[in-house]
Amino acid sequence: MEKFVSVENIDMSFKTRQGAFIALKDINLSIGEGEFVTLIGHSGCGKSTLLNLVAGLLVQTAGVLICAGREISGPGPDRGVVFQNHSLLPWLTCAENIYLAVERVFGATESKAQLKARTLKALDLVQLGHAADKRPNEISGGMKQRVGIARALSIEPKVLLLDEPFGALDALTRAHLQDELLKIVAKTGSTVLMVTHDVDEAVLLSDRIVMMTNGPSATIGDIVNVDLERPRDRLALVNDSRYHHLRGRVLEFLYQKQLRAAA
Repeated sequence: MEKFVSVENIDMSFKTRQGAFIALKDINLSIGEGEFVTLIGHSGCGKSTLLNLVAGLLVQTAGVLICAGREISGPGPDRGVVFQNHSLLPWLTCAENIYLAVERVFGATESKAQLKARTLKALDLVQLGHAADKRPNEISGGMKQRVGIARALSIEPKVLLLDEPFGALDALTRAHLQDELLKIVAKTGSTVLMVTHDVDEAVLLSDRIVMMTNGPSATIGDIVNVDLERPRDRLALVNDSRYHHLRGRVLEFLYQKQLRAAA
């Protein structure tokens, strides 16, 4: 698969009162167009730091980051980000929150009618067209996250970056949104890089699972190829031996190799 996102020889350190803290060391990763890759590891292993580097929200200490043939030098509409906190403006409706992003990216070249159409299309994609005129305090936590995903998709990013977007939700809502995300990615063909702590989520959603070593100086410890056919059905996977084998590989890395190394 041809490289679409390329992380080349990345180091990341932060200045502290005690000196330099090396968060990431020698990170190399290539993501193909349309591929769904998750980053998993223990807290403090630099998963979100790596995601923020690809988003252009941080500047690496060393190395090069490339997206669609162009070097990443800051945030841009080619990369849509969804955080664990939905970050919706509470005084705006769901549609108005999305319209802000759409207007920022397409406002100079499209009419207001076209911008509104983009907004409603994004809401329909996450099945929230009926909530267009509701404000964040009038909808559930899961719906807020769907609005956040719609906002990211509305600008037609080349890459969708997800930082534990379902981490604060209850188990049933989380499962529902995972299934919705599978459908959205299949429909849009999005390239996705996602941070998660959830092993089952990683196996269900991913084409590859990138397992990070413990920090400081975290790096990529291993990569698991998830060879499960799409579309995926969580109920069918319950009895799939390949699913349990993949899950076991990730658990072994996280709870045997990494915990033993930290002991």
